[in-house]
Amino acid sequence: MLLAVVFIVVGLVMLIGGAEGLVRGAASLAARLRISPLVIGLTIVAFGTSAPELTVNLIAAVQGSADIGIGNVVGSNIANILLILGVSSMIVPLTVKRGTVWKEIPLALLGVVLLFIMGNDQLFDRVDFNAVTRTDGLALMSLFFIFVYYITGLARSERAEAEAIVTVEDDVMQYTPLISGALTLGGLAGLVVGGRLLVDGAVTLAEAAGLSEALIGLTIVAVGTSLPELATSAVAAIRGHADIAIGNVIGSNIFNVFWVLGLTSTVLQLPFNPATNVDVLVSVGSTALLFGLMFLGKKRQLERWQGAFLVLLYAGYILYLVLRG
Repeated sequence: MLLAVVFIVVGLVMLIGGAEGLVRGAASLAARLRISPLVIGLTIVAFGTSAPELTVNLIAAVQGSADIGIGNVVGSNIANILLILGVSSMIVPLTVKRGTVWKEIPLALLGVVLLFIMGNDQLFDRVDFNAVTRTDGLALMSLFFIFVYYITGLARSERAEAEAIVTVEDDVMQYTPLISGALTLGGLAGLVVGGRLLVDGAVTLAEAAGLSEALIGLTIVAVGTSLPELATSAVAAIRGHADIAIGNVIGSNIFNVFWVLGLTSTVLQLPFNPATNVDVLVSVGSTALLFGLMFLGKKRQLERWQGAFLVLLYAGYILYLVLRG
């Protein structure tokens, strides 16, 4: 028990330090490479902060803990929108680009809708099992590669805009390419290792308390593996890098379904528990809500009161999970 507490404390310290290094390095790279910070957030930062989910899911798949694997992805996506964007926008209102509203957020919504369809074989195909199969996984990964192709085109088209951003934003500290790369990679490593230590400690404490595997996956593991996104987006918001904060969350949600779940189910078919449908629909609803909030109040801006509303919704969802057991 004492060791689990030590893991949690050390993990939190590494998460905070890793987030600071990653945001500084990523912002510097965006400025030096003349790439939009949004693209950096959707790719390097999102991929790095999704690494804990990928690690946990692959381990869970090999060990046959499908509830933890699927619950981790679904729970992380819910936490990313309701908790992380909520907290980040409470720190400072987040302005969202038009392309993110009409392209990336709908793509994240498509991901969780597809998960609902793919997981409910009994409902849609009238068979006697529910599972995210290998063919489902290959389909999800194919969509992920299309997303990568889209981001590559976005990076090219936004190069001129990024030059203007770099010129205006005097607060972006530019380091040498070597230091920028070292900060980014070191920050990613700190996030991955810190997240893993924290999750291991939290799961040990939860199992000792007798919590169910599904509840652990949807709460402790999901929130734990989302802490890199929380730390990164919060630091990015504090430093005024709204594009990195937004891109990190939306990009991570896209990565989680299309890449993490796609790769995991390709390695090993994941049985789908029908009880998870409630949580998948909460993920669908939270993503749709985020899209709707872009047109409520200041257009394409997540305001502080909206962030507080998202956090309250997340608190209500966690309370429901605890009561559900």
